[in-house]
Amino acid sequence: MRQLVMFGLLAVFLVVGSGIGLAQENATPAQQSVSAPAAPSAPAAAPAPGGGSKLEKAIKTAPTGTEPGKIDPSAAPGFLGIPGGPQVNPILALVWAIWVGWIFSTVGAFGGIMAGVGHMTVFGLGGYAKTFKTTAPDLNKVVTDSIRGSNQFLVGLSALISSFNYWKMGRLVMPLAVALGVGSLLGAWGSVILTAGKVSFSQYQGWFGVFVLALGCYLFWETSPAGQANKKKAKEAAQAFERAVKEKGGSCDIDTRVKIFSASLTQVRFTFCGVEFVFNPILPVVGGVAISAMAAFLGVGGGFLLVPFLTSITQLPMYLAAGTSALAVLISMITSIVTLITKGTPMDWMLIGTELVGIAIGSVIGPRTSKYFSDVWLKRLFIVLALYVGIDYILRGFFNIKLLG
Repeated sequence: MRQLVMFGLLAVFLVVGSGIGLAQENATPAQQSVSAPAAPSAPAAAPAPGGGSKLEKAIKTAPTGTEPGKIDPSAAPGFLGIPGGPQVNPILALVWAIWVGWIFSTVGAFGGIMAGVGHMTVFGLGGYAKTFKTTAPDLNKVVTDSIRGSNQFLVGLSALISSFNYWKMGRLVMPLAVALGVGSLLGAWGSVILTAGKVSFSQYQGWFGVFVLALGCYLFWETSPAGQANKKKAKEAAQAFERAVKEKGGSCDIDTRVKIFSASLTQVRFTFCGVEFVFNPILPVVGGVAISAMAAFLGVGGGFLLVPFLTSITQLPMYLAAGTSALAVLISMITSIVTLITKGTPMDWMLIGTELVGIAIGSVIGPRTSKYFSDVWLKRLFIVLALYVGIDYILRGFFNIKLLG
């Protein structure tokens, strides 16, 4: 039954996204799916200045020819329907998305990273965008924004599934999620407004690399003796929490759902397993703005920052932090996606739809297979990947140097 609900959510998520895409003004054949049948495109007559979609205008700025950085009007349409664009194999897209969905449901934060690696490197979209760096900067930026949006769809679906599951279990603090969501909405909207159509792929790749490298260092610390000691403290805190429940006469076996007692602009009071928690909703609003602004720019979610923020600043127990942060990530991703689309960013709906199916499948497989893998060794595997990807993307983006070859 739960699998059916997840796939139902997938369908709703895709239909809403597709509806937004179809509602864009000046939607053109240039925005057809990469998996559409290949057919030669004849040069179109130049429309009046200022006419056409953002993608069409960007394509017109590119010189024609068969060399990299040029548009060959007679070539088969590829990504976003661009003549000569990369042809993404739908089977590869599905398999990669299953892998990303599995990561989302086991390791968490690294899922958004691998979604970006897939679009930029595995599918070759980043290298393609980079060829237009000097010949057609506008096309370079349009493709870059489309890559960002594609990442966010994958992160958003994972957050949607997690939010629903935690809500069903009664482990989602709605006032806190709303406060984080308000901040996330403002941060994501502001980030996209300030960067849409203004960031080249090299800049995006470089900053993506900085984030991945920082995440790798964080995961490395988490598996170090100091990080493990911190986890020991977290376990001790959980035991203290359970003792407090017993002292108060509450029973987690009987009452495991969050209960809100009061909510105002300055204070929210709720109980979980008989223990009372109080927080000021202004803090999560401010934190949501900062974290979601960065997450929306990179398209990686931000959950790995939101969880420690909730456990340290608002003193939320880990029992509740994951689900509450997932809803904030969902709000941030939806805001960013809608803002990108309303700013004229094209999306490849067939590619995104294929990937969303893969994310849903991977999210179902993950919880059933994670018990066979060591959490520490999984993180160490992703540390190696993070160090490599982070350094490689920084060198490629900022210095145009390939780490290998």
